[in-house]
Amino acid sequence: MKLYRPATILVGVLFVLLGGVTRLAAPDQVYDEQNIKVIHGTIGQALDYTGSGSTMKVTRIKFARSVIDSSESDDKKALETNGIYLAIEWDAVRGAKKPDNINATLLADGGSVYEPVEGLSNSGIDFPDAGFAKTGTVVFELNPADITNLTLRLKPTMIFNYYNSDIEVDLGVPTDAIAQQMVDTAAPQYIVGTAVTRVAS
Repeated sequence: MKLYRPATILVGVLFVLLGGVTRLAAPDQVYDEQNIKVIHGTIGQALDYTGSGSTMKVTRIKFARSVIDSSESDDKKALETNGIYLAIEWDAVRGAKKPDNINATLLADGGSVYEPVEGLSNSGIDFPDAGFAKTGTVVFELNPADITNLTLRLKPTMIFNYYNSDIEVDLGVPTDAIAQQMVDTAAPQYIVGTAVTRVAS
């Protein structure tokens, strides 16, 4: 059995560490190697989701001071906020291949990353069965001072897939003035309706 001197082992460890640092210094290359493609679009565009033949489209956005599920009883109180709610209405068409589950986040120009609101049973994004389409709503709670250049990011939960794509949708809030106007004219309440499934056309 051959024994190595500590100096030889130290040099080997150093080369391994340098290789790791080099990969961290070039994250774009690492990103490309994972076969991830970012597909950009705007409201009203049907965007291909993860190469599955399925599409996702944002059809409308609506700002509101409070939100409530349509399925809740009359005595259920609306969710209120010191900020502002944004309801994003979507339309998903399912292809033959089952798409991965979707992680939805909202990115703002100021660097904030928002997650969907919890406690709303009708808020979320998913796909119907093959050959069908589905419309629904996902709701976010936002800081009114940080909603310029909002982008909806849809990311698949990739584990074993070879090809994946992220979808990024520009929600059309290009300036601080427009953002403030949307906050000022926000609806008193938004009712989150139950998702509707139909035959794909």
